[in-house]
Amino acid sequence: MLNALRPFFARLLRPVGEALARTPITPNMITAIGTVGVAVGALWLFPTGHLFAGTLVCWGFAMFDMLDGLLARMKGTTGAWGAFLDSTLDRIGDAAVFGGLAIYLARDHQPVLACVSLFCLVAGSMVSYARAKAEGIGVRADVGVAERSERLLLVLVVAGLTGLGVPFVLAIGLWLLAAGSTVTFVQRVLVVRKAVGPGAPVQPAAGEPAAAGPPGGTTPRGPGNGAAGRSGSGNGVPGAGPAAAVRDPGDNGARKDKA
Repeated sequence: MLNALRPFFARLLRPVGEALARTPITPNMITAIGTVGVAVGALWLFPTGHLFAGTLVCWGFAMFDMLDGLLARMKGTTGAWGAFLDSTLDRIGDAAVFGGLAIYLARDHQPVLACVSLFCLVAGSMVSYARAKAEGIGVRADVGVAERSERLLLVLVVAGLTGLGVPFVLAIGLWLLAAGSTVTFVQRVLVVRKAVGPGAPVQPAAGEPAAAGPPGGTTPRGPGNGAAGRSGSGNGVPGAGPAAAVRDPGDNGARKDKA
């Protein structure tokens, strides 16, 4: 849902990106600095009860992290490595935020909410994993009511309000996040189920051997087992190798949207 605001933030941050583009700073440096800032703020300030200060630090570095894709496009350095690094380090930042809150809640003698915070962490990771795995078999699964942007925004808002003394908002927010992440995961599973069905063959990743044939060493010949099939992925489409199955149709080499 918050993806609709990306053009607004891109325009807002463009002057900063243009200034950074004239420096030796790389997009991957931005990604790493943003993740370290979020992790330090969450794991240092949240457990000690400084929720509002922790929220400000995490929000500031999260906004800073949004510059990596903008800077990559300005410098012409977009690529698969940057997308992989960005997505992987996002998981570390998420773990720090929810882990820091879980430690705070456990120290505050709220074990149930601490467990809910950890559940949000696991559920959020499963949401992102479901999308990545779906794209690995050629299916777009970026649907859902609680993508990463929504999850991060909600948890930081309720943590900040709790730090200002507003009662009950942290509990309400965490329960909503737990429910929303679960619904989003189920939505993505259903999208993949509808797209490929339970009996669809799994496409091997690049470099992996094809699945073994039936017992007896005899492989049935058909449209996908001739020369055209051997040049592709074994599904009867000439030249459609594993890369064609893995590549996201909308992937132009740039960093992907947050999952």
